[in-house]
Amino acid sequence: MDDYRGVSFWFDMLGQDVRARPSLPGPIEVDVAILGAGYTGLWTAYYLKTLAPSLSVAVLEAETAGFGASGRNGGWLKGSMAGEDMYLSSQPAERRETGYRLLHGIVDQVRAVLEQEHIECGFKQGGVLFAAARYPEQLPLVRAHLDRLRRAGHAEDDYRWLDVGELNQQVRMHRPYGAIFSPHCAVVSPGELVRGLAQAVERRGVSIYERTRVDAIQGKTVLTARGAVRAQWIVPALEGYGGSTHGLAGTVLPVQSQIIATEPLSEAQWDEVGLASRPAFSDGGRLITYGQRSADGRLIFGARGGYRFGARPRDDFSLEGPESALRKRLMVELFPALSGVRVTHGWGGTMGMARRFAPHAVCDRRSGIATAGGYGGGGVGASNLFGRTLADLILERETELTRMPWVFSDVSPRRALRRWEPEPFPWLAYRAVQAAYVWEESLCRSVNASPWLKVVAGRISAALSRLLT
Repeated sequence: MDDYRGVSFWFDMLGQDVRARPSLPGPIEVDVAILGAGYTGLWTAYYLKTLAPSLSVAVLEAETAGFGASGRNGGWLKGSMAGEDMYLSSQPAERRETGYRLLHGIVDQVRAVLEQEHIECGFKQGGVLFAAARYPEQLPLVRAHLDRLRRAGHAEDDYRWLDVGELNQQVRMHRPYGAIFSPHCAVVSPGELVRGLAQAVERRGVSIYERTRVDAIQGKTVLTARGAVRAQWIVPALEGYGGSTHGLAGTVLPVQSQIIATEPLSEAQWDEVGLASRPAFSDGGRLITYGQRSADGRLIFGARGGYRFGARPRDDFSLEGPESALRKRLMVELFPALSGVRVTHGWGGTMGMARRFAPHAVCDRRSGIATAGGYGGGGVGASNLFGRTLADLILERETELTRMPWVFSDVSPRRALRRWEPEPFPWLAYRAVQAAYVWEESLCRSVNASPWLKVVAGRISAALSRLLT
């Protein structure tokens, strides 16, 4: 690929700045070889060179920095992560509080780097709204989510309930019933963030070799068609693109999410929608919608995507076809004033989903492998936390980060991580779950559907969703 502007709206807005760096020139030897120039790989490189400037670090990227999920997501920088309560709920109170403090601090950590490195990426901390909207059956789902957050130990300052009036002050959805609000979230332009981060690590002396696809890992050597890279540490930072990489096969499912972007909206249109303080937002349906108001005045709107048989990543997305049409329908249901607005971009990305929706950091000193991933769609923020964690693990620093329950030290990924079943089970499970969600959605949107049938559909959807844990 020569022109990367078609990767996503975020890359398109970069214009001519999206150029591939030179490829690996031949065999090299470094202290740390990082596979993948996405958020995880670049944050790991950044903190390694910050803590140990003398280290030699090289990043190998099959395409260009941010080509994967890091340049294709919805731009939510959350101070939370999937699976956090599963990890922390059984921990002693002090350790649980430390875990939540580290997670909530992600936004401030990233903000500090953006300021220090002068990275402009439309950063705005307006919080996040998890709304019950579009149909009333969402209200008990969102309320139940708040109850779980309370039982997990989150305070009112971290997650609080907004009634309809308070929600309308933030965003004006067509059928609002209430929402959870958390301040621990910012929105960003993901392309500008990942490209700016790549430049920041280069200024610190990291070499980034693009269009350099990794063929295999043999011991402490990374094999590519352009030469071998010998390293004391190898960091596969590939998320949903991990494939069969050294001990990682089957630990993370590559699943897709898809997004649209409108043309820039007028001030009158934004008066109809709200979002003046640019909070991230979603509604409480199982199709998992998410959106933000971009820095240039567009509505960015996405929803849960699909899964390809054989656990294959996907890069080919289009504005045309039913996938983008579904997202436009959902957007207009939330904001009827946008029914005539032109949608200018449609794209998607492949993210990594771990068993039990449990992100992880694994460090195997014997083999020299350190890896992290399985963010389940929350990687914009979580990757910063895990990049700091991998840097501490590699440098043998015992810190609060390395003591967290999602860290597996001195163990191989093969032993530490639970695998997904072989095909066709993941594909069949995903199809069944998606079909149940669509059925439930159609019933809840219908004014004529029987209430008891809606209840049955909800229970079936909830039961089937366990297939993906």
